[in-house]
Amino acid sequence: MRVALCQISSTPDPAANLTQVRAQVASAAADGARVVLFPEATMANFAVPLGPVAEPLDGPWATAVRQIADEAGVVVVAGMFTPSPDGRVLNTLLVTGQGHHLGYDKIHLFDAFGFQESRTVAPGTEVVTFDHDGVTFGLATCYDVRFPELFRALADKGASVILLGASWGAGPGKQEQWDLLVRARALDSTSWVLAAGQADPGPLEGNTPLGIGYSTVATPRGEVVEQLAGAPGVILVDVDPAESDTVRAAIPVLANRRL
Repeated sequence: MRVALCQISSTPDPAANLTQVRAQVASAAADGARVVLFPEATMANFAVPLGPVAEPLDGPWATAVRQIADEAGVVVVAGMFTPSPDGRVLNTLLVTGQGHHLGYDKIHLFDAFGFQESRTVAPGTEVVTFDHDGVTFGLATCYDVRFPELFRALADKGASVILLGASWGAGPGKQEQWDLLVRARALDSTSWVLAAGQADPGPLEGNTPLGIGYSTVATPRGEVVEQLAGAPGVILVDVDPAESDTVRAAIPVLANRRL
């Protein structure tokens, strides 16, 4: 299963970001990708009010992404924002194309490092997986990577590959934490963790989490097999889901749990 991780730098404009998605998907499909993963906040970055850009999964932006995916013959996974019944938005990871059209709403909200995501974003409640080409994929978003129980729950639902979209905030030690957490979650769940981050947009004022880059592929043994730096780029990785079965037999941390 070939997966493309597209490290882009989203703008505040959903239409401009859709153009980026179209170009990246076409290139990834030409290189044989079956799934194309984009970061959290692909639809629009966190530098703008989210309410005005939020759309439902059957709205124009997600529908356009579905058309792009279907035309290319791939599944696209990309971060967007959907309306919440309480007036806030949901931070949604869209999965679309090849018969799929669903979303994972980010469960753990980034109320940390002086930023309060929950002020404008409502939390999701459902652990979400999907099947494609015989592989079960789990879904997670950014701050979720600090919570091992979600990754174990995804493994319990059969996920051997977990797709993580992020807009990881910059700051002292944050790159080191990112590296450690992605690898740790792969070990916790004995799953592949494919983490696509927003590229580093350069210096900015305040604590808005726009991205540091460093999209990463970690094996079920926690080994990093490929990683980008801060600039925009693409990782193409051939994932063998059977490796999760092999590692789970050798290191049965899921079966050995007592709590």
